[in-house]
Amino acid sequence: MELRGARVVVTGGSGFLGRRVVAALEARGCAQVFAPRSAQYDLRDRAAVVRLYRDTTPDLVIHLAAVVGGIGANREHPGRFFYDNLVMGVETLEQARLAGVEKYVGIGTICAYPKFTPVPFHEDDLWNGYPEETNAPYGLAKKMLLVQSQAYRQEYGTNAIHLLPVNLYGPGDNFDPASSHVIPALVRRMEEARLAGRDEVVLWGDGTPTREFLYVDDAAEGIVLAAERYDEPAPVNLGSGVEISIRDLATRVAAATGYTGRIAWDVTKPNGQPRRALDTSRARAAFGFRATTSFADGLAATVAWYRESGTA
Repeated sequence: MELRGARVVVTGGSGFLGRRVVAALEARGCAQVFAPRSAQYDLRDRAAVVRLYRDTTPDLVIHLAAVVGGIGANREHPGRFFYDNLVMGVETLEQARLAGVEKYVGIGTICAYPKFTPVPFHEDDLWNGYPEETNAPYGLAKKMLLVQSQAYRQEYGTNAIHLLPVNLYGPGDNFDPASSHVIPALVRRMEEARLAGRDEVVLWGDGTPTREFLYVDDAAEGIVLAAERYDEPAPVNLGSGVEISIRDLATRVAAATGYTGRIAWDVTKPNGQPRRALDTSRARAAFGFRATTSFADGLAATVAWYRESGTA
């Protein structure tokens, strides 16, 4: 798809990832990029989605809006995470089809993968088991949106694609302890402990699970490349290709923040999925995406932003 001169709707475009996607689209010469706010257009409401497309007449829709959070938030709000994410995706794609939108980019989640997926996760493994229980409602809602995009492509010829980004991090992330993901949560915990002079930080689980992280600017570039170059039904992983244990991650965050106290593990709390790491070969082959930000550089930028933002 030629982006120069295109009119684009980016749902969630004022959020952590969305702002980067909007900037990347503008850099490619899009005629207009709209970032609707939920106060104006409730994407769970069909009439609001119809009105959004009538008001903006987009050529491309990139659906980033989501209700997300860490293990605690997923355990507390499984119903909300399922319903809101499913309905927003269903309505934004259905109304895009009816409005004749040229292309739709859906953003899924690696929480959709089975709990015991062989590492590295390959897209062909997506249906080989049930997701990890604590985030299954969110992951399954997103997986149904992949099914929808493939069904619409088959029946209506809709150019809808589905991307599976790994955990994102970077400046501007959500550092709210009630809903943040692991990196911002650790940065806040370590920085607060350092400032308060505490000699111990207690973290959930035993530290053995592994995760992969993608710097937010790299993720935005991957999404825009896919919008430009990809037109196939198969989902595509977006990741860095680097796997790290939560224990090692905690040590690195402590070093980046200057926290020198003890890190303890509360093994009565859940670990989440045992391992997460992606096979990123399809993204490289299909649309030339490769992450370029090293984890050390990305983490340093994240800590610096948190300190400068006054979020603490």
